[in-house]
Amino acid sequence: MGAGHSHDAEGMSDGRLVAAVAVNVLLTVAQIIGGVVSGSLSLIADALHNLNDAASLALALVARRLGRRPPDKLMTFGYGQAEVVAALVNLTTLVIVGLYLVYEAIARFLDPQPIQGWIIVIVAGVALVIDVATALMVRAGAKHSLNIKAAFLHNISDALASLGVIVAGTLILLYDLYVADLVVTLVIAAYVLYQGFSLLPRTIRLLMGATPDGLNFDEVVAAIRATKGVSDVHHVHVWNLGEHARALEAHIEPEAQSIKELEVVTARIKAMLKKRFGIQHATLEACSGGGKAEDHVGLV
Repeated sequence: MGAGHSHDAEGMSDGRLVAAVAVNVLLTVAQIIGGVVSGSLSLIADALHNLNDAASLALALVARRLGRRPPDKLMTFGYGQAEVVAALVNLTTLVIVGLYLVYEAIARFLDPQPIQGWIIVIVAGVALVIDVATALMVRAGAKHSLNIKAAFLHNISDALASLGVIVAGTLILLYDLYVADLVVTLVIAAYVLYQGFSLLPRTIRLLMGATPDGLNFDEVVAAIRATKGVSDVHHVHVWNLGEHARALEAHIEPEAQSIKELEVVTARIKAMLKKRFGIQHATLEACSGGGKAEDHVGLV
């Protein structure tokens, strides 16, 4: 399946990610050329920042395609967690970028550097346009995927940085208002850090097999126990397979006396779990007796 024709559940093609990577690489090359011509180290530094954006988008693309692979003998649950791992990497680097911006803002305020002409502001304007265009390419996927959202936030942070260069650079060139660089950069850093720290906990919970967000563990246990034909339930575990698919395993004590009756009960539980809680994959083991649910249920 070609990159341009492969879509996820939200309909965003891989081709958009490929195009976004290509655009960021081209912008990196243009900024390096501009930095060499103007003698601006800041432009070259910004080029490396854009290269980081291209890398984050490329990582998101690789993880996205890897996540579609079916289960095999190595990854019996499939490769859906690849996108969560990519999200963790990109969010971690996003936080590092935010902390670096704070450091740079304070360092530049204490030791102001001369702005090397309007060429930097102009190039920053071009970078802003390209960063916004790249962000728009992947925005649809960012709504439903932590992996894509993390890469999307990298582009947003870069767009804000370019906007900051334009605003602060103009104010410094026209009014020698060097404090503008500090204020604008700190505002951008605050936004980047807020987004990074907001998404990191959820990403870590996904990797650790926590109960899925929006799912009440006690309600799930109570619903299974209340199902017709179930005497009790224990050893209940609920987690995510990837970002969106939910899985459950549990030991049930059925009232059924035959294999056929047991099959009816387990089918009833699975249908209820899928309809009420969106749990697509449920593994149920029947047992007789064996302890109280509150003693054996595994709380995540």
